[in-house]
Amino acid sequence: MKILYLGNRLMKHGVNPTSVETLGERFKEFAQVMQYSDKKNSFLRMFDMWKAVWGNRKNTNYVVIDTYSTSAFHYAWTSGFLCQLLNLPYVLILRGGNLEIRFKKSKKLSKRLIFNAQEIVAPSGYLQDVTYQLFDRRPKVIPNFIDIENYHFPKRSLKQEVALLWVRAFDKIYNPELAVEVLHLLRKNGVQAKLTFVGPDKDGTMEVCKKLAKELQLDPYIVFTGRLTKFEWTSLAKNHHIFINTTNIDNTPVSVMEAMALGMPVVTTKVGGIPYLFEDQVEGVMVAPDDAMAMYEAIQLLFSNPDQYSFISNGARKKAELWDWKVIKNQWIEVFSTLN
Repeated sequence: MKILYLGNRLMKHGVNPTSVETLGERFKEFAQVMQYSDKKNSFLRMFDMWKAVWGNRKNTNYVVIDTYSTSAFHYAWTSGFLCQLLNLPYVLILRGGNLEIRFKKSKKLSKRLIFNAQEIVAPSGYLQDVTYQLFDRRPKVIPNFIDIENYHFPKRSLKQEVALLWVRAFDKIYNPELAVEVLHLLRKNGVQAKLTFVGPDKDGTMEVCKKLAKELQLDPYIVFTGRLTKFEWTSLAKNHHIFINTTNIDNTPVSVMEAMALGMPVVTTKVGGIPYLFEDQVEGVMVAPDDAMAMYEAIQLLFSNPDQYSFISNGARKKAELWDWKVIKNQWIEVFSTLN
């Protein structure tokens, strides 16, 4: 079986790896895989994808297309349209946390892309529901994957200090300033707390956070590491107690899944696909978006209740074991084996 996988393959340009690089490599365990595109310029990248579809039209069984909600959406629908013209079966993987808005904004293009796909895969029930409600077509849910053996699960406990960990690219939609505000509330109310930010600056939001930290006199309690490898940040996580996810828009963030695999209780905003990712108060904690007080209270409750902290830590790890590649691999093999 030969697969052409289209997506943003930009890790060599300093961008965090996406599924065309991670999942695409795993597909090589059961198929021949070609991955496009690594062109830094967005227009050249789109043209490179078209060229890959055309050039491999006679020796490709399936084209797999990562589908995002922002400008990369145009890569998906134009590549899908070219596949239709060439009678090439394609599989969509819905990735964008804001795809509901994109689908509504570009309804005609989206409908054509969705209806002509051989199969549609969503990483959570959230985008499955969105697609079904808008287009009356229900994607197959296959979660993002992790390698569970790579995530050490120590016995975690909170004592005198709360070390918070935030892992994401600095982008306005991920609302990292909220993490600074939460730290301020914790320290203001007598909790010995500190915060580590892990991730590259995407749109200048890191500087906004640094300025806010200085204004609130939190400089001694916040560390900005910049971009770290997965091994580096998961090793760093051993010295942290709670993972916080402050985003306003989301799908199924892999960093949250990885934190759960490490047994870190996650306190996250309840947006997008998060409610489909884990059970609230059992495998993690959800709060209203952009509400520093709600997030502070959730952390404070875990800090003051060791049994609840341990309960959620264990529940998170058990849930994460369902996302191991050995489990997810079979689900992907089944998808391709059932295609016409």
